[in-house]
Amino acid sequence: MTKTIFTKKAATLLLAGALGAGVVGFGARAAIMLTNTITGQPLDLSEAPEEGRDTKAVKVFLETGKNIYNEDPVCLPKAHEIFLSMCSGCHGHYGEGKIGPGLNDSYWTYPKNETDQGLFETIFGGANGQMGPMYGALNMNEMLLAMSWVRHLYKDDPKGAVWLTDEQRSKFKPFDANAKHVEPAEELPAACGGPAG
Repeated sequence: MTKTIFTKKAATLLLAGALGAGVVGFGARAAIMLTNTITGQPLDLSEAPEEGRDTKAVKVFLETGKNIYNEDPVCLPKAHEIFLSMCSGCHGHYGEGKIGPGLNDSYWTYPKNETDQGLFETIFGGANGQMGPMYGALNMNEMLLAMSWVRHLYKDDPKGAVWLTDEQRSKFKPFDANAKHVEPAEELPAACGGPAG
């Protein structure tokens, strides 16, 4: 009978690799633990399309839980377009709520959604009611873009906008549906995960 001996380091690497592949898939590893909003089970990011996984924003998000597209003026037009096509039917054109809850104020149906990580988990894995998992409709980069538009629609006191950096918070103006705002655009600039020019 052959006896196999694993060193502590080898066993740790094997386990980490198996867990990382199961949660994220395709060799990518998240430094943050992403869980389903309702069940608490780890999200299987391998269910998302391969397209949109390798962008700088996705890599930063998986490392830190922060969305670098928040208040990025180059990305907001595409973010607006994605929100209108994928989210506004349930959440309203200005995030005011329809069949789905409002997304433009400081009240969150799921309190974890006040963080970028929590909002991503809800979008990716779905929630109660008619909010199904969006990984079949949006890639991970598109989810981050849609999230940035949700954040842009915030109409309450910026002090409560925990997703903003201190610098962004100092410049943030609460959204006003009656004021001139960023128009949607189909173009996906390279800085927002689009093809390099």
